[in-house]
Amino acid sequence: MKIHILGICGTFMGGIALLARELGHEVSGSDANVYPPMSTQLQQSGIQLHEGYSDLPLQNQPDLVIIGNALSRGNPAVEYVLNSGLRYISGPQWLLEFVLAGRHVFAVSGTHGKTTTTAMLAWVLDYAGKQPGFLIGGVAENFGISSRLGGNTCFVVEADEYDTAFFDKRSKFIHYRPNTLIINNIEFDHADIFGNIDDIIREFRRLIRVVPSSGQIIYKQGDANIATVLESANWTPAVSFGSATANWHMRTNKSDFSEFEVLYQGSVVSTVKWKLIGQHNAENALAVFAAASQIGVDPVRTASALAQFKSVKRRLELLANVGGISVYDDFAHHPTAIRVTLSALRASVGKQRIFAVFEPRSSTMKMGTHKDTLADSLIEADVVVALQPAGIHWDLQQALRALKPKYRIFADVDGIIEYLLAELRAGDQVLIMSNGGFGAIHTRLIQQLEARR
Repeated sequence: MKIHILGICGTFMGGIALLARELGHEVSGSDANVYPPMSTQLQQSGIQLHEGYSDLPLQNQPDLVIIGNALSRGNPAVEYVLNSGLRYISGPQWLLEFVLAGRHVFAVSGTHGKTTTTAMLAWVLDYAGKQPGFLIGGVAENFGISSRLGGNTCFVVEADEYDTAFFDKRSKFIHYRPNTLIINNIEFDHADIFGNIDDIIREFRRLIRVVPSSGQIIYKQGDANIATVLESANWTPAVSFGSATANWHMRTNKSDFSEFEVLYQGSVVSTVKWKLIGQHNAENALAVFAAASQIGVDPVRTASALAQFKSVKRRLELLANVGGISVYDDFAHHPTAIRVTLSALRASVGKQRIFAVFEPRSSTMKMGTHKDTLADSLIEADVVVALQPAGIHWDLQQALRALKPKYRIFADVDGIIEYLLAELRAGDQVLIMSNGGFGAIHTRLIQQLEARR
């Protein structure tokens, strides 16, 4: 079958492309923005990429067009599909029909931590010999890819609450029909499609209705919004993690959570010593312990797997250390994610200076939804360097005023790099946070640091 994917370089749609290619289909795709790491792994898999949404690739009459949720009516490729009567489908529906049917589906949901937790669970199940398939919203470093078919037994999928397609406004995760559902947390996000937190809670309530009574809901204890969702979860057993009274919890003497004991029902069942840092990652691991145990993976084996877990690209990923200056890349774009990432780095590096370099790029951030909590999320940084992008209608300087005098705002990436080169010295930590390419600032900064050295 010839399949063309519109929006192919998004993390989810790129994963769909790789799965379709693995199934033996001839796959091509189009996207407005083609950049690594997704473009790299797609091209390496023999998938032809087209920059922009011209109708030319569709004139070859593909058997099926998979349309991503970033596209809407008025897009020339979408209009061509509709006017030509080409067969089309959403990515989540394709995944359900062609991949998930007949498998034990592990769905990892929540506002934060989905990608890392999905990668973590896929690695643990793989280490335990379960041969899981997976679709992760990023490149999992243990596998070097974001998706694979795996065996026929189980599949781990990152379960996003964002909408499905212009013709299907349900949340993506409704399509996955999970046997095991992880809910890490629920906060307000995606202000471009949700009016308030109640809209998001409604979607999670729809999700839990499709988890069978033979399945399991694994949730973080102490999250008020999750508690509200679970008020109507009368059909499926629920297991908690996180707090000291949860079914699965932890204790540690390490401030960076690089080592911790795992307890189930109050008893120590294993100890984790791993490369990751941060309380949020340790809590993600607890959810993985709970999920893996459901299909018989012993906690000691889970801990052994986590000791070899390498995380996901763009999740506090150390890109380079040049002359004693460390440069990290992180996907954080919500104040909560920014805060926990900075907190984890601070616990790891102590009093060394942290330069938080931030691009307000997500739709929710551009709308100003989180502007009142942005400054507080950056408090752990010694210096905050922000890009003032075109097209936002709120005052970034006003939003960061509580950080005065440690913040700097620039109109372009060139100005940020010039400032950093003048200020950085050995021992400094540069944490670059964006859910996009950020003008290739990572590569450009590293190259210029190397040239300066």
